[in-house]
Amino acid sequence: MTTPDDLKFQEFDEATDLLSADPGATTLSVSNTGTPPATGDVKLDLSEDEEGQEENSELLGRDKPTGGFWTFEYYQSFFNVDTMQVLDRIKGSVMPLPGRNFVRHHIRSNPDLYGPFWICATLVFSVAISGNLSTFLSQMGNPHYHYRPQFHRVTIAAVAVFLYAWLVPLCLWGFLAWRQGTERQIGGYTFLETVCVYGYSLFVYIPTSVLWIIPFEWLQWLLILVAMVISGSLLVVTFWPVVRDDTKLTAFATMITIVVLHALLAIGCKMYFFQTAVQMPTPTLAPPSSNNTVLLTSAAKSH
Repeated sequence: MTTPDDLKFQEFDEATDLLSADPGATTLSVSNTGTPPATGDVKLDLSEDEEGQEENSELLGRDKPTGGFWTFEYYQSFFNVDTMQVLDRIKGSVMPLPGRNFVRHHIRSNPDLYGPFWICATLVFSVAISGNLSTFLSQMGNPHYHYRPQFHRVTIAAVAVFLYAWLVPLCLWGFLAWRQGTERQIGGYTFLETVCVYGYSLFVYIPTSVLWIIPFEWLQWLLILVAMVISGSLLVVTFWPVVRDDTKLTAFATMITIVVLHALLAIGCKMYFFQTAVQMPTPTLAPPSSNNTVLLTSAAKSH
Protein backbone atom coordinates (compact mmCIF):
# COMPACT_ATOMS: atom_id res chain seq x y z
CA MET A 1 0.00 0.00 0.00
CA THR A 2 1.30 3.48 -0.94
CA THR A 3 2.30 5.66 1.98
CA PRO A 4 2.28 9.48 2.01
CA ASP A 5 6.07 9.47 1.94
CA ASP A 6 6.05 7.72 -1.42
CA LEU A 7 4.04 10.61 -2.96
CA LYS A 8 6.71 13.19 -2.15
CA PHE A 9 9.02 14.42 -4.92
CA GLN A 10 12.35 12.68 -4.74
CA GLU A 11 15.52 14.49 -5.76
CA PHE A 12 17.47 13.05 -8.62
CA ASP A 13 20.85 11.53 -8.06
CA GLU A 14 22.37 13.71 -10.75
CA ALA A 15 21.34 16.89 -8.94
CA THR A 16 22.87 15.56 -5.71
CA ASP A 17 26.13 14.82 -7.49
CA LEU A 18 26.24 18.31 -9.00
CA LEU A 19 25.66 19.98 -5.67
CA SER A 20 28.36 17.88 -4.07
CA ALA A 21 30.80 18.81 -6.82
CA ASP A 22 30.01 22.57 -6.67
CA PRO A 23 28.54 23.61 -3.33
CA GLY A 24 28.47 27.32 -4.27
CA ALA A 25 26.16 26.91 -7.27
CA THR A 26 22.94 28.89 -7.32
CA THR A 27 19.76 26.90 -6.93
CA LEU A 28 16.23 27.84 -7.91
CA SER A 29 13.33 26.40 -6.03
CA VAL A 30 9.72 26.61 -7.15
CA SER A 31 7.38 27.66 -4.38
CA ASN A 32 4.02 29.33 -3.96
CA THR A 33 5.50 32.60 -2.71
CA GLY A 34 6.26 33.79 -6.24
CA THR A 35 9.38 35.73 -5.15
CA PRO A 36 12.35 35.73 -7.57
CA PRO A 37 15.70 34.38 -6.41
CA ALA A 38 17.90 36.79 -4.55
CA THR A 39 20.97 36.13 -6.64
CA GLY A 40 21.56 34.98 -10.17
CA ASP A 41 24.05 35.10 -12.96
CA VAL A 42 21.65 36.52 -15.60
CA LYS A 43 18.98 39.13 -14.94
CA LEU A 44 16.58 40.45 -17.60
CA ASP A 45 14.29 43.25 -16.48
CA LEU A 46 12.81 45.86 -18.79
CA SER A 47 11.41 48.88 -17.03
CA GLU A 48 8.24 50.59 -18.17
CA ASP A 49 10.20 53.50 -19.62
CA GLU A 50 12.36 51.23 -21.72
CA GLU A 51 9.33 49.33 -22.96
CA GLY A 52 7.65 52.60 -23.88
CA GLN A 53 10.76 53.72 -25.72
CA GLU A 54 10.85 50.50 -27.68
CA GLU A 55 7.17 50.83 -28.61
CA ASN A 56 7.67 54.47 -29.66
CA SER A 57 10.72 53.58 -31.72
CA GLU A 58 8.74 50.87 -33.49
CA LEU A 59 5.91 53.30 -34.23
CA LEU A 60 8.30 55.97 -35.46
CA GLY A 61 10.15 53.48 -37.56
CA ARG A 62 6.91 52.31 -39.10
CA ASP A 63 5.68 55.84 -39.87
CA LYS A 64 8.96 57.09 -41.29
CA PRO A 65 9.15 57.00 -45.08
CA THR A 66 11.68 54.51 -46.36
CA GLY A 67 14.19 55.40 -49.02
CA GLY A 68 15.12 58.77 -50.48
CA PHE A 69 12.74 61.42 -51.74
CA TRP A 70 13.41 60.33 -55.32
CA THR A 71 12.02 56.85 -54.68
CA PHE A 72 8.43 55.69 -55.01
CA GLU A 73 8.41 54.21 -51.49
CA TYR A 74 9.06 57.65 -50.00
CA TYR A 75 5.83 59.11 -51.41
CA GLN A 76 3.88 55.89 -50.93
CA SER A 77 3.99 56.39 -47.17
CA PHE A 78 2.05 59.67 -47.54
CA PHE A 79 -0.89 57.75 -49.03
CA ASN A 80 -0.94 55.02 -46.38
CA VAL A 81 -4.47 55.62 -45.05
CA ASP A 82 -7.67 53.62 -45.11
CA THR A 83 -11.21 54.66 -45.94
CA MET A 84 -12.30 55.04 -42.32
CA GLN A 85 -9.46 57.45 -41.56
CA VAL A 86 -10.29 59.61 -44.57
CA LEU A 87 -14.00 59.66 -43.70
CA ASP A 88 -13.22 60.56 -40.10
CA ARG A 89 -11.07 63.47 -41.23
CA ILE A 90 -13.70 64.66 -43.67
CA LYS A 91 -16.27 64.53 -40.89
CA GLY A 92 -13.97 66.55 -38.62
CA SER A 93 -13.41 69.15 -41.35
CA VAL A 94 -17.12 69.85 -41.87
CA MET A 95 -17.87 69.94 -38.13
CA PRO A 96 -15.13 72.03 -36.51
CA LEU A 97 -15.55 72.33 -32.76
CA PRO A 98 -13.94 74.98 -30.52
CA GLY A 99 -11.22 73.47 -28.39
CA ARG A 100 -10.88 70.37 -30.58
CA ASN A 101 -7.73 70.78 -32.63
CA PHE A 102 -8.08 69.14 -36.05
CA VAL A 103 -4.38 68.28 -36.33
CA ARG A 104 -4.00 66.72 -32.89
CA HIS A 105 -7.25 64.75 -32.97
CA HIS A 106 -7.35 63.63 -36.61
CA ILE A 107 -4.06 64.13 -38.47
CA ARG A 108 -1.03 64.02 -36.22
CA SER A 109 -0.99 60.22 -35.89
CA ASN A 110 -0.65 59.80 -39.66
CA PRO A 111 -0.77 62.89 -41.93
CA ASP A 112 -1.61 61.97 -45.51
CA LEU A 113 -1.82 63.43 -48.99
CA TYR A 114 -4.40 60.97 -50.29
CA GLY A 115 -7.41 62.88 -48.98
CA PRO A 116 -6.20 66.38 -49.95
CA PHE A 117 -5.22 65.27 -53.47
CA TRP A 118 -8.55 63.65 -54.30
CA ILE A 119 -10.52 66.44 -52.65
CA CYS A 120 -8.75 69.02 -54.82
CA ALA A 121 -9.15 66.91 -57.97
CA THR A 122 -12.86 66.37 -57.28
CA LEU A 123 -13.35 70.07 -56.57
CA VAL A 124 -11.72 71.00 -59.89
CA PHE A 125 -14.14 68.89 -61.94
CA SER A 126 -17.19 69.75 -59.82
CA VAL A 127 -16.57 73.49 -60.22
CA ALA A 128 -15.90 73.27 -63.96
CA ILE A 129 -18.82 70.96 -64.77
CA SER A 130 -21.27 72.73 -62.48
CA GLY A 131 -20.27 76.07 -63.97
CA ASN A 132 -21.08 74.87 -67.48
CA LEU A 133 -24.41 73.43 -66.35
CA SER A 134 -25.30 76.62 -64.51
CA THR A 135 -24.63 78.71 -67.60
CA PHE A 136 -26.69 76.35 -69.75
CA LEU A 137 -29.67 76.37 -67.37
CA SER A 138 -29.65 80.14 -66.97
CA GLN A 139 -29.74 80.65 -70.77
CA MET A 140 -32.05 77.79 -71.65
CA GLY A 141 -34.92 80.09 -72.66
CA ASN A 142 -32.81 82.42 -74.78
CA PRO A 143 -33.23 81.52 -78.49
CA HIS A 144 -30.08 83.46 -79.44
CA TYR A 145 -27.83 81.54 -77.02
CA HIS A 146 -25.86 78.61 -78.38
CA TYR A 147 -24.28 76.34 -75.78
CA ARG A 148 -20.60 75.56 -76.21
CA PRO A 149 -18.70 73.41 -73.68
CA GLN A 150 -15.91 75.44 -72.14
CA PHE A 151 -13.23 72.87 -71.46
CA HIS A 152 -10.67 75.53 -70.61
CA ARG A 153 -12.49 76.01 -67.30
CA VAL A 154 -11.07 72.67 -66.09
CA THR A 155 -7.53 73.96 -66.59
CA ILE A 156 -8.26 77.27 -64.88
CA ALA A 157 -9.95 75.53 -61.94
CA ALA A 158 -7.03 73.09 -61.57
CA VAL A 159 -4.46 75.89 -61.51
CA ALA A 160 -6.45 77.93 -58.99
CA VAL A 161 -7.31 75.06 -56.62
CA PHE A 162 -3.93 73.29 -56.58
CA LEU A 163 -1.96 76.51 -56.31
CA TYR A 164 -4.07 77.52 -53.34
CA ALA A 165 -3.83 74.07 -51.71
CA TRP A 166 -0.02 74.01 -51.99
CA LEU A 167 1.31 77.56 -52.24
CA VAL A 168 -0.68 79.08 -49.37
CA PRO A 169 0.22 76.28 -46.88
CA LEU A 170 3.87 76.58 -47.92
CA CYS A 171 3.90 80.33 -47.27
CA LEU A 172 2.03 79.91 -43.98
CA TRP A 173 4.33 77.12 -42.78
CA GLY A 174 7.43 79.16 -43.66
CA PHE A 175 6.06 82.25 -41.91
CA LEU A 176 5.16 80.35 -38.73
CA ALA A 177 8.56 78.62 -38.68
CA TRP A 178 10.27 82.00 -39.03
CA ARG A 179 8.19 83.60 -36.27
CA GLN A 180 8.82 80.71 -33.90
CA GLY A 181 12.59 80.84 -34.38
CA THR A 182 15.06 78.04 -34.84
CA GLU A 183 13.59 76.03 -31.97
CA ARG A 184 10.02 75.37 -32.93
CA GLN A 185 7.34 75.21 -30.30
CA ILE A 186 5.71 71.95 -29.31
CA GLY A 187 2.43 72.99 -30.91
CA GLY A 188 4.03 73.80 -34.26
CA TYR A 189 2.85 72.00 -37.37
CA THR A 190 4.92 70.37 -40.06
CA PHE A 191 4.53 71.26 -43.72
CA LEU A 192 2.72 67.99 -44.40
CA GLU A 193 0.24 68.66 -41.58
CA THR A 194 -0.39 72.19 -42.88
CA VAL A 195 -1.09 70.91 -46.40
CA CYS A 196 -3.35 68.23 -44.96
CA VAL A 197 -5.43 70.80 -43.07
CA TYR A 198 -5.89 73.00 -46.14
CA GLY A 199 -6.76 70.02 -48.33
CA TYR A 200 -9.50 68.75 -46.04
CA SER A 201 -10.84 72.26 -45.49
CA LEU A 202 -11.79 72.41 -49.19
CA PHE A 203 -14.15 69.43 -48.99
CA VAL A 204 -17.15 71.56 -48.05
CA TYR A 205 -16.88 73.38 -51.39
CA ILE A 206 -17.57 70.18 -53.37
CA PRO A 207 -21.28 69.86 -52.41
CA THR A 208 -21.52 73.66 -52.45
CA SER A 209 -20.33 73.85 -56.06
CA VAL A 210 -22.90 71.22 -57.06
CA LEU A 211 -25.69 73.23 -55.43
CA TRP A 212 -24.49 76.33 -57.29
CA ILE A 213 -26.17 74.84 -60.37
CA ILE A 214 -29.50 76.14 -59.03
CA PRO A 215 -29.96 79.40 -60.98
CA PHE A 216 -30.84 81.64 -58.04
CA GLU A 217 -28.29 84.33 -57.28
CA TRP A 218 -29.32 84.81 -53.65
CA LEU A 219 -29.11 81.07 -52.98
CA GLN A 220 -25.64 80.84 -54.48
CA TRP A 221 -24.32 83.63 -52.27
CA LEU A 222 -25.97 82.10 -49.22
CA LEU A 223 -24.26 78.77 -49.94
CA ILE A 224 -20.92 80.59 -50.31
CA LEU A 225 -21.39 82.23 -46.94
CA VAL A 226 -22.19 78.93 -45.22
CA ALA A 227 -19.24 77.16 -46.85
CA MET A 228 -16.82 79.97 -45.94
CA VAL A 229 -17.97 79.92 -42.31
CA ILE A 230 -17.49 76.14 -42.01
CA SER A 231 -14.12 75.91 -43.74
CA GLY A 232 -12.85 79.18 -42.28
CA SER A 233 -13.74 78.03 -38.77
CA LEU A 234 -11.65 74.90 -39.30
CA LEU A 235 -8.61 76.99 -40.23
CA VAL A 236 -9.11 79.42 -37.36
CA VAL A 237 -9.56 76.69 -34.73
CA THR A 238 -6.51 74.83 -36.07
CA PHE A 239 -4.00 77.66 -36.47
CA TRP A 240 -5.01 79.99 -33.66
CA PRO A 241 -3.23 77.93 -30.94
CA VAL A 242 -0.01 78.28 -32.94
CA VAL A 243 -0.11 82.07 -33.45
CA ARG A 244 -1.76 83.21 -30.22
CA ASP A 245 1.56 83.30 -28.34
CA ASP A 246 2.91 85.82 -30.84
CA THR A 247 2.21 89.55 -30.61
CA LYS A 248 -1.43 90.52 -30.88
CA LEU A 249 -0.91 92.44 -34.11
CA THR A 250 0.89 89.55 -35.79
CA ALA A 251 -1.57 86.95 -34.51
CA PHE A 252 -4.68 88.79 -35.68
CA ALA A 253 -3.05 89.82 -38.98
CA THR A 254 -2.13 86.19 -39.68
CA MET A 255 -5.63 84.89 -38.97
CA ILE A 256 -7.25 87.65 -41.04
CA THR A 257 -4.94 86.82 -43.95
CA ILE A 258 -5.83 83.13 -43.72
CA VAL A 259 -9.58 83.87 -43.73
CA VAL A 260 -9.36 86.46 -46.52
CA LEU A 261 -7.39 84.17 -48.84
CA HIS A 262 -9.84 81.36 -48.18
CA ALA A 263 -12.78 83.65 -48.94
CA LEU A 264 -11.15 84.94 -52.14
CA LEU A 265 -10.94 81.40 -53.49
CA ALA A 266 -14.67 80.82 -53.00
CA ILE A 267 -15.74 84.24 -54.28
CA GLY A 268 -13.40 83.97 -57.26
CA CYS A 269 -14.85 80.59 -58.25
CA LYS A 270 -18.36 81.96 -57.95
CA MET A 271 -17.67 85.10 -59.99
CA TYR A 272 -15.79 83.32 -62.79
CA PHE A 273 -17.44 79.91 -63.16
CA PHE A 274 -21.00 80.78 -62.14
CA GLN A 275 -21.50 84.23 -63.56
CA THR A 276 -24.88 84.74 -65.18
CA ALA A 277 -24.53 85.53 -68.85
CA VAL A 278 -26.18 88.76 -69.89
CA GLN A 279 -29.04 88.13 -72.25
CA MET A 280 -28.70 90.29 -75.30
CA PRO A 281 -31.93 92.02 -76.35
CA THR A 282 -33.56 90.66 -79.49
CA PRO A 283 -33.01 93.08 -82.35
CA THR A 284 -36.23 94.38 -83.94
CA LEU A 285 -36.66 95.95 -87.35
CA ALA A 286 -38.26 99.38 -87.30
CA PRO A 287 -41.25 99.81 -89.63
CA PRO A 288 -40.52 101.98 -92.69
CA SER A 289 -41.62 105.59 -92.36
CA SER A 290 -44.00 107.32 -94.76
CA ASN A 291 -41.25 109.45 -96.34
CA ASN A 292 -39.19 106.40 -97.15
CA THR A 293 -42.26 104.74 -98.70
CA VAL A 294 -42.88 107.72 -101.01
CA LEU A 295 -39.23 107.82 -102.11
CA LEU A 296 -39.19 104.12 -102.84
CA THR A 297 -42.45 104.40 -104.88
CA SER A 298 -41.20 107.29 -106.98
CA ALA A 299 -37.92 105.52 -107.63
CA ALA A 300 -39.78 102.43 -108.83
CA LYS A 301 -41.94 104.48 -111.23
CA SER A 302 -38.95 106.20 -112.76
CA HIS A 303 -37.39 102.84 -113.62
